[in-house]
Amino acid sequence: MGETQVIVVSGHGRTVSSHIGAIHRRLLTASGGPSILCTRKAGEATMPAARESLLDAAFAALARRPWARIRMTDVAAAAGVSRQTLYNEFGGKDGLARALVRREAEAYLNGVERALTGVPGAAGPGERLAAAAVWTVRAGTENPLVRAVLTGCWNERLPGSQRSPRSAAVEPLPTPVDLLDQARDRAVRLLEAEWPPGGPVELARACETAARLALSYVLVPAPAVEVASAVRGALARSG
Repeated sequence: MGETQVIVVSGHGRTVSSHIGAIHRRLLTASGGPSILCTRKAGEATMPAARESLLDAAFAALARRPWARIRMTDVAAAAGVSRQTLYNEFGGKDGLARALVRREAEAYLNGVERALTGVPGAAGPGERLAAAAVWTVRAGTENPLVRAVLTGCWNERLPGSQRSPRSAAVEPLPTPVDLLDQARDRAVRLLEAEWPPGGPVELARACETAARLALSYVLVPAPAVEVASAVRGALARSG
């Protein structure tokens, strides 16, 4: 074995162990198209392990070069699977891009839940929402795909075609409103037991206020302490 390098892909705490020259699992055409014959490399992972490895490899590749310059052959090689396996799983580069965006959006939402439940001690809902806001800003600052989905701003380095599916049968990706609504709804679900009785409307409003404040800091980043302080102040005034 050669030297092993550990790469930390920011945004939701995944790590990728890679040998020099090839990314290992776990983080972060020729004319006529790929062959219909499905061949598997020796030792190649099976689904769903191969799917996650391909997504990890694509995410790591995106940190190094624009999406337009990423080759599916290189992604498959980095994941340790055949190119045909990639096409079987995702259908092509557009399908891979859409799956990657969906995974990063879901990882962001899972991070919101962890932030809401991970505050130590007997922290009240306001402190939990402040922690979720800090996570949102961190994820949106460090992960370009999360930032793009949260803000709707897609630059030239990121996948482009996944925003407008070519087929009506392809489910649209979440919009900024969708993601904000999902973050708010998860916060409401996790905090409703701690909120004063008879105040579900106020709880939903507080969760949305925190989410929208966090989004504003994604657009114009600031230190985490400022984000948390802004959320606490807004909730205190609205309470």
